[in-house]
Amino acid sequence: MRFKVSIIGRPNVGKSTLFNRLAGRKLALVDDTPGVTRDRRVHPAKLFDLRFDVIDTAGLEDAAASSLEGRMRAQTETAIDEADLVLFLIDARTGLMPDDRTFAEVVRRTGKPVVLVANKAETRGAQGGMLEGWELGLGEPIPISAEHGEGMPDLREAIIEALGEERTLGDDEEEAAAVAATDVLIGEDIDDPDAETVPEYDATKPLRIAVVGRPNAGKSTLINTLLGEERLLTGPEAGITRDSISVDWDWRGRRIKLFDTAGMRRKARVQEKLEKLSVADGLRAIRFAEVVVIVFDATIPFEKQDLQIADLIIREGRAPVLAFNKWDLIENRQELLAELREKTERLLPQVRGLQAVPVSAETGRGLDKLMEAIEKTHRVWNRRVSTGKLNRWLEGVLAHHPPPAVAGRRLKIKYITQAKTRPPGFVLSCSRPDAMPQSYIRYLVNGLRETFEMPGVPIRMALRAPDNPFANKAKKRR
Repeated sequence: MRFKVSIIGRPNVGKSTLFNRLAGRKLALVDDTPGVTRDRRVHPAKLFDLRFDVIDTAGLEDAAASSLEGRMRAQTETAIDEADLVLFLIDARTGLMPDDRTFAEVVRRTGKPVVLVANKAETRGAQGGMLEGWELGLGEPIPISAEHGEGMPDLREAIIEALGEERTLGDDEEEAAAVAATDVLIGEDIDDPDAETVPEYDATKPLRIAVVGRPNAGKSTLINTLLGEERLLTGPEAGITRDSISVDWDWRGRRIKLFDTAGMRRKARVQEKLEKLSVADGLRAIRFAEVVVIVFDATIPFEKQDLQIADLIIREGRAPVLAFNKWDLIENRQELLAELREKTERLLPQVRGLQAVPVSAETGRGLDKLMEAIEKTHRVWNRRVSTGKLNRWLEGVLAHHPPPAVAGRRLKIKYITQAKTRPPGFVLSCSRPDAMPQSYIRYLVNGLRETFEMPGVPIRMALRAPDNPFANKAKKRR
């Protein structure tokens, strides 16, 4: 059975660096600025032969409960409650600070097993700061360097001693295999394009959903309302979320992994290094997701940045869904809804038929319809059409509207086949692919979208010239 370990401490002691070390990947943002981490993040971790879940938390600060720092502390306290073991980090370079003593008392009152960790112990003069840790009454400080990986064997021994061998060294192979099975490939090739029987959509597979948008559009509030708990930090301040946080959830018996991302401002306005890291983390979440929910603020929709985010998602080949949030603040709802749908068709023609749902993250209105739209779009994104059906359709298209002549020579189209799904990708065999007008390719794509019911997802079309068996042979002399 897996156990949970929560990493806590005051700001800038190296919690996220240790989290990344245990997770084996650079998941959490790391910067010299104190208070980078705000939400709690959970990820499977490995420390030699130990397998467990590790929780990264915000730095503990003494502040009013209503303030941003106070809400961050509440998230950390929740992480302590969820954990089986607490790793209490102190900075061995600076020694004990007043906040260390205050929060050590908080941890002691929880009654949870605690391992005191003195980070940054590789630096000169760190021995004195590490020895000060004895004053906290939490046992022997374990000197480590999270950045360089020093002291990890001692940390392993301390975890085993705190929780016992039976709890920490149990057989976890089946659980690890279950986790590996959830890693779904993106952009799958089709095994047999000529097969007439098309496999059914598998509604039991886990689904990855990223939630993106401009700052303060209500992304974290939307996820909290879906989960039914205050899982992510929210508030009136813009730009609260910094890391891309993944959360597991069950919807109608289906496993869902939700990714909350940092708000994306215009590139010219992103100056600070930390914000650049946050945006880059959000872009990675988009590439990792299958469906991407773009949250628009319904009171100021279709800003230039909204359209740029949507265009990025379409170019990445993800399945987009629009959520017009803050619908509870709108008065003329029917009139605005008609206007928004007209603008969606006009401003995003490359994904004609895009699913757009008005929601209120604050009240929960429209969230069931949003999830239904997400599943519908995911079905289309995975849609597969047999080669036979495609070529029967192509035959009718060519008879009704053949490709135009270019430089006095008519373009010939041989056949079409679907080579990929996620998103649907087609290969068109034709003479002179470089001469085919873009307008005719758009005509074919729109025809595919309408005939085979593929609204609201990107469709890829690759043009190929048929193989010429005589192309590389020298002409015979007479």
